[in-house]
Parts: sequence; C-alpha cells; structure tokens
Amino acid sequence: MVNWQKTVTTICCDAVDDEVTLFVHKDWSTSCTGYSKYHIDSEPGKEIVKLLKGKSQQLNRELRCEGLGCHRLVGYKNKLHAEEAKRGTSV
Repeated sequence: MVNWQKTVTTICCDAVDDEVTLFVHKDWSTSCTGYSKYHIDSEPGKEIVKLLKGKSQQLNRELRCEGLGCHRLVGYKNKLHAEEAKRGTSV
C-alpha cells in the first residue's frame, strides 16, 4: 500500500487549452478538474461547448476533453506506479 493519501499535479492540457489538476488517490483511482469542467456531460454543458468552439476557432484545431482515459492522466498514474515500484512500495 502506498504511504500517501492523494497526489496532485497541475498541467497545461492541450486538449482543452487550459490548466487542469490531475489527482491520483491512494486506491489508484483518478480524477481531473478538466474533466469535471470540460467534459461534454458535465454540469455546465452548453456553455462549455460554446467556450471550446470559440477557442477551437481561434487556435484552428478541435478542443475536446478526452475523458478519464486521457493519456495525460493515465501517464501521470503510470509514472507514480513506477516511482512506487522503484521505492519498493507495494502497489
């Protein structure tokens, strides 16, 4: 078992062109502030779609939250797994 409760990092997410915070919890579950803000099924819904469409037009590329399977979040979790394995901590 890991000896921390939660670990957090903030990144600039190019999928939504904004800073997001990635969380990995003690049980290895994950969450992301970008997902709760920008995922199409999120509470703000239509307003977020308008915001991302406007940003997409400015940047000439599609912006869209990739969900909790996003390579950024999975990569952060895998990095922590590797660090724990290196330290000899049971994962």
